[in-house]
Amino acid sequence: MSEKKEKKRRRKDEYTGPGEQEVEKPSKEEYKIAKWMKKNVKTKKTKFLSHNVEYFSSGKTLDALMNSKFAEGDEPFFKSRENAIEFLDVMLEHKFFHRARKVPVYPEGKLKANEKEIVKEDKPDKTKSDSDNVNTQSASEDVPKSKDKRKRKIRLDMHSEQVFVDGSEAYVWIYDPIPIHYWIFGLILLLGAILICLFPLWPPFLRKGVYYLSVLAAGFLVFILALVVIRFIVFIIVYLASLSKLHFWIFPNLTEDVGFLASFWPLYEAKYENEAQTEKKMKRKKKDKESDNEDDIPDIIPLEPETIENIKEHDDSMILRKRESDNKKSSESSHSESESEASRSSTGKDFEIVDPNDV
Repeated sequence: MSEKKEKKRRRKDEYTGPGEQEVEKPSKEEYKIAKWMKKNVKTKKTKFLSHNVEYFSSGKTLDALMNSKFAEGDEPFFKSRENAIEFLDVMLEHKFFHRARKVPVYPEGKLKANEKEIVKEDKPDKTKSDSDNVNTQSASEDVPKSKDKRKRKIRLDMHSEQVFVDGSEAYVWIYDPIPIHYWIFGLILLLGAILICLFPLWPPFLRKGVYYLSVLAAGFLVFILALVVIRFIVFIIVYLASLSKLHFWIFPNLTEDVGFLASFWPLYEAKYENEAQTEKKMKRKKKDKESDNEDDIPDIIPLEPETIENIKEHDDSMILRKRESDNKKSSESSHSESESEASRSSTGKDFEIVDPNDV
């Protein structure tokens, strides 16, 4: 026995090293307070290193602990807020939770656009009056307030200093106790497996009951398969008899993704070809929207004839302005070319006779 203990000590020394100390196991009080915090302290969900996690705020947690039964009575467990911070720091060392750094997530280009708008609104215009400047300043003050009220998405990142600090710091839960109902379901499954293994030892009436139940289940499966074949045969007969115009289905929801009772209701469904096509199109549109997560497209409002005429006049005026600008540019370019030719002719050296020996 003594040799085994010495071997265990040597292994521990090799694992921890000569200068390192072993981490103490969490106490019962720590587990008790961790369970209380999981139940009574509000948590938020976010992503941490591509994992969905729950985190809590340090200040709110301390407020809840100081107002709880742990800080009440003649001899409270937490005598002061600093005492609670020290205890939670020990829990952090025992890896009940760890400190994280909040990183706000902005959509692309949103932060820059907001900054530009605020800078533009803060700049006073010389041409405008003092009243206009006052209005712009009040509007610029109101805009960031309304934007700050909106909830911002936060992403968590690992913090370099793993210490419990009072304030609005985020701490991610590592401690995740197994709920009681998980243990109950596991025990039921274990007992069920043992009972199935002991099937030869069951009394005769129980074995007969299980046999009849298995026969009923097999018969129900055969009935469903036969019903699927029959409804398809009936559909083909009616479809050919109506010259491919009528779609008649018995138990139309039998093969759909619905509940057990809903799959047997309605009993039948009869639709003509146009109705069936429209329904198929609607189903396809719904599937496309669900897959792409597109927003609903607003209905197109018809324009009045007066607005259409105004739009046409505006377009015609724009076309005329473009033509006039093009004509001005062409005339200016031709005028500049004529001036350059005149300057060349004034020199009198447009053409010169050169000897071939000089070349």
